[in-house]
This record gives sequence, structure tokens and C-alpha cells, in this order.
Amino acid sequence: MTIIEKLSSSLGRRDEVPNQELALLIAGTEDREAVRELIENLVHKDKAIQSDCMKVLYEIGERKPELISPYHETFISLLDSKNNRLVWGAMTALDSISNIHPDIIWQNLPKILDAADKGSVISKDHAVSILIKLAGSKDYHDEAFILLLGQLSSCPPNQLPMYAENALPVISAKFKAGFLELLMSRMGEFEKESKRKRVEKVIGRVRN
Repeated sequence: MTIIEKLSSSLGRRDEVPNQELALLIAGTEDREAVRELIENLVHKDKAIQSDCMKVLYEIGERKPELISPYHETFISLLDSKNNRLVWGAMTALDSISNIHPDIIWQNLPKILDAADKGSVISKDHAVSILIKLAGSKDYHDEAFILLLGQLSSCPPNQLPMYAENALPVISAKFKAGFLELLMSRMGEFEKESKRKRVEKVIGRVRN
């Protein structure tokens, strides 16, 4: 069977298990030829095949980002796609390679953030994750953290606790005051008490 024949849609399956198993196999064997075949079929005439290929690719990226990183230009170009599934899938893939190629991600950050602003919650989640990873790099910390604060100030209240929690490891002394001020300014926006308590916990951890 070819790689395409092993995809969920090719097998007549509606679940993602075949795609996940295929990603595990490709990552485990470091099958670069299989990755190339998946990339080539992101423009397949069947949208189900496109989606399955993207699913397998970003699942590979979570395990072996170096296998998909040579195709960063393909993922960047897909941020312009009219197929939202491909957009957030590409964002997920880019997120997975952020730690190994922060320079490439930084160069394309305006396009990434623009796609996140126009896209789904999943796209936004991964764009914020990318900013956090860049903020963890000494080369991009200041600029990335300023952009991260911008995202935290405008994101939906439901997303703020997760973003704030994930940002904790990369907060430097120079940004603590601004980070705390931003979180305090949004404390009245939460409908769920559990969300507010999560942000209060983050504030407590930063202060201590």
C-alpha cells in the first residue's frame, strides 16, 4: 500500500486512528520519502486526502519536527488557503518546528499572526504557543514577549488562563510588572469562577 492508501479517508474510516498510527510509523522509522509524499498530496483534488495528509504531517511534527521542518515554506504558503482545516493544520505544524528553527518562524511571524487573527481558535492557540517559544529564546525574547502581551490583551477570556499559564516559564523580570498589570485588568471578564481562579493562581506565582 502507498502512504495515501493508508490514510483514514482512503480506508473508508471516519476516525483519525489510521492517521495517528501512520504518523507514529513514519516518525519512528524517520521515513522522509513518506513525508515528501504527504507534502505533495496537500494539493490533492480530494479535500479529505488533503486533510488527512495534514493531520499525519503535524502528528509527525509533534514527535520528530526535524522530519517536517524542510517543508516550512509549504506550511507558510498554506496560511493563505481558503480551506480552514489546512490553515490551522499548517499553524500546528509551524508551532512544532518553532524550537528547532526559531529564525525561520521569526522571519514569517507577521504572516503567522495575521493568519491567527483571521483564523480559528486553534490557529490562535498555536500562534500564541509560537510566540511563547520565541520568547523563550534569548535572541527574540523582548520583541516576542511584547507581541505576546498584545495577544493576551485581546484574546477571548476563555483562552486567557491557558495562555497565561503557558507563558509563565518565559516571563523575565523586565516584563513581570506589565504581565501582572494586564492580567489584573482583565479579572472582571470571566464568566466562570474556575477561569478566574486559574488566572489568580498565575498572578500569585508571578508575584512570588
